Amino acid sequence: MSISQILNCLEQSWARDEILLKIKDGLGTDEIVNEFLAKNELQIKELNSLLKREDFDMLNQIEQLSTCESKLINKIKNFNYLENTKNYQKIHKEKISSSNNKVLTTRISSLMINWSNKFVVIALLTISAIALSKQAWA
Repeated sequence: MSISQILNCLEQSWARDEILLKIKDGLGTDEIVNEFLAKNELQIKELNSLLKREDFDMLNQIEQLSTCESKLINKIKNFNYLENTKNYQKIHKEKISSSNNKVLTTRISSLMINWSNKFVVIALLTISAIALSKQAWA
């Protein structure tokens, strides 16, 4: 059997739709892989005997590609969650700083009103006291 015939046979055994159904049914990935290896053991051994060194290098590159695609899928899956978390944190920080600014502004306004009234009263009393004492000494 040639490499292309073996690969076609293995590809038919590894139908993605069927694998997806097995995953949906609750089978673990290790179980699915082990089942595939058991069913296709002879073809896999024959394929390994026909592969050259360059073919193994290509298999390593394909494995890296699959790992990269898996990571990309994971990032895409978690992207909305991360964005929502970032937006929530940003809104929460804005609310805190906004409420802190309101509290600070309110406190400053209250302080200015109280102290300015007291300052005016104290200034008037001081002026009156000075004026009365000048009259008393005169």
